[in-house]
Amino acid sequence: MITIALDAMGGDHGVGVTVPAALEALKHQPGLKLILVGQREVIEAELGRHRAAGSDRITLHHASEVVGMDEPPAQVLRNKKDSSMRVAINLVKEGAAQAAVSAGNTGALMATARFVLKTLPGIDRPAIITTLPTMHDHVHVLDLGANVDCTPDQLLQFAIMGSILVTAVEGEARPRVGLLNVGEEDIKGNDTVKKTHELLRSSSLNYAGFVEGDEIYTGDMDVIVCDGFVGNIMLKTSEGLAHMIAHFIKQEFRRNLLTKLSALVALPVLQAFRKRVDPRRYNGATLIGLNGTVIKSHGGADVLAYEHAIMEAVAEVKNNVPARIGQALAAMAAKGEVV
Repeated sequence: MITIALDAMGGDHGVGVTVPAALEALKHQPGLKLILVGQREVIEAELGRHRAAGSDRITLHHASEVVGMDEPPAQVLRNKKDSSMRVAINLVKEGAAQAAVSAGNTGALMATARFVLKTLPGIDRPAIITTLPTMHDHVHVLDLGANVDCTPDQLLQFAIMGSILVTAVEGEARPRVGLLNVGEEDIKGNDTVKKTHELLRSSSLNYAGFVEGDEIYTGDMDVIVCDGFVGNIMLKTSEGLAHMIAHFIKQEFRRNLLTKLSALVALPVLQAFRKRVDPRRYNGATLIGLNGTVIKSHGGADVLAYEHAIMEAVAEVKNNVPARIGQALAAMAAKGEVV
């Protein structure tokens, strides 16, 4: 059995999403148990609405406090030690759960997880990694906002962690790793990117060189590395572009009677397209580099999206991702590839 602790109160919608998503995940994963962490009476009421109060695969763990989406991380660490977020992560630390999932405040989640679980030996800073759709399949990108300033050694660590994650979860023996840059030539980029380029070329990773922004979605890479400043802007820009394209498609099909009829004919294609690029199916970013598994769901996630975040936690637990990262780092350190 795999046991996952859910911050049931986190996110924009709280138990209205986390509880039904938990029930859906249990339907699809027979070997899964969930600990719903939060205000007991609120969770019990939501379970009652779904007629699921007696499930033997759901445990309730009371936590009296809730972390607001705009609360400063330092304040959360100091003042909210009984928050649903903190208690869920504590359960991972104590071994009662093998992973934690939260849709709560990203900064607070990262600060709390790092404080409670600590980083793996050889990792300076955890990073945020997620999956994005590409023309051929998907790509893993990190960091997406945890570290706005990074050293070349830290970017090398991100590349190692991303590569191991892909190998562990997807079985890709030699994931292709790219470094996001403003050009493909060796002379392009700032000093940090150039030094990282040299470190990656000297490593045992399957490093394929620089990647420009227009190559992120071609599907040529398995892992793309950048600092959190660049990564977060790239992610938010991509989300905005997706919304704009969807808006334009709807606008054009609603323009007149003929275009509305065309929409009916094109409906199967539109539905297939929507499913293929649906961001809900890629929800669940990993706080990678911690001595434990913590998954960040989008704050505005709906039931389907939050269920996918739970499934990401299950996959990483099954494949023992933190331990495999630790083993790989130790092996590379022995060869002098990392400090």
